[in-house]
Amino acid sequence: MTVPRTARRLALMLAAVALLLGLPAAAASATIPASGGAGTGSGTGWIRLAHLSPDMPATDVYLYSFGNPDARFVLHHVSYGTVSAYRTVPAGDYGVAMRAAGAPASSQPVLSASITIAAGHAYTAAAVGPRPGLRLQVLTDDLTTPAGKALVRVIQASLKQRTVTVSWDGQQVAAGLAFPAVTSYRAVTPGTERVSVQAGGGDASSPVGLAAGSVHTLVVLDGAGGLEIDNLEDAAGSAQMPAGGAATGFGGTAAHGPASALPWLVAIGAGALLSLAAGVQLASASRRRRRCASGAG
Repeated sequence: MTVPRTARRLALMLAAVALLLGLPAAAASATIPASGGAGTGSGTGWIRLAHLSPDMPATDVYLYSFGNPDARFVLHHVSYGTVSAYRTVPAGDYGVAMRAAGAPASSQPVLSASITIAAGHAYTAAAVGPRPGLRLQVLTDDLTTPAGKALVRVIQASLKQRTVTVSWDGQQVAAGLAFPAVTSYRAVTPGTERVSVQAGGGDASSPVGLAAGSVHTLVVLDGAGGLEIDNLEDAAGSAQMPAGGAATGFGGTAAHGPASALPWLVAIGAGALLSLAAGVQLASASRRRRRCASGAG
């Protein structure tokens, strides 16, 4: 009766070892979805946020991943003329909400809109227009230029001067541009030249340097002393990454999977095998002693 019991114990131990050694493969096949995902896109894109509505007070700007009520990031007290640095985000669908500066995150936004960010693309989401007609305009930012050229576009964000004409090195890049329009990009010869804005008495000019391969957005703004020109560098000779100090990581918002259980399972399996070997040796020694005792009798 002893031998069958030993055989059953050995069989159970073998089954346990087989189960343990089979667990790592099952664990490796499991996946954990990232929390706060942004739609179904893959890869990353870039977004920056701008407040370009002259009669709109300062706001807090929120960016939400689609389907996630927690903000991916918040920009506080964003005033007219402010354009954020680019942020790196996973490709996918997002929502932008603007609330009065200091208002609770649960309060009704003064402006909200959706945006889809494609992998490898950069966008400017700008609040534009007069306050009664405030809207979010999503601009696709170019990252490449013709060889030996720079690209320039103009955003007309002056409410005091409803129509402006903008020139680079004496050549018009935007003629009769009405508030709050945005031009397409135009290729120009690089260098440091004077950008001029004519607006029927509210003229302004400023030297601006454009390097070969760079991409720029010139924003016409209402300043304390008249018109101002803000030169934004969209990209600096790179087809991969926009200029402007992109922030990455977002404080660990991506989910982390558990540590691998493989080392523990190997240790358990090794212990079980040692126990199995010891059991076999003990059973064999017991049988030898019984045979010897039987022979002696």
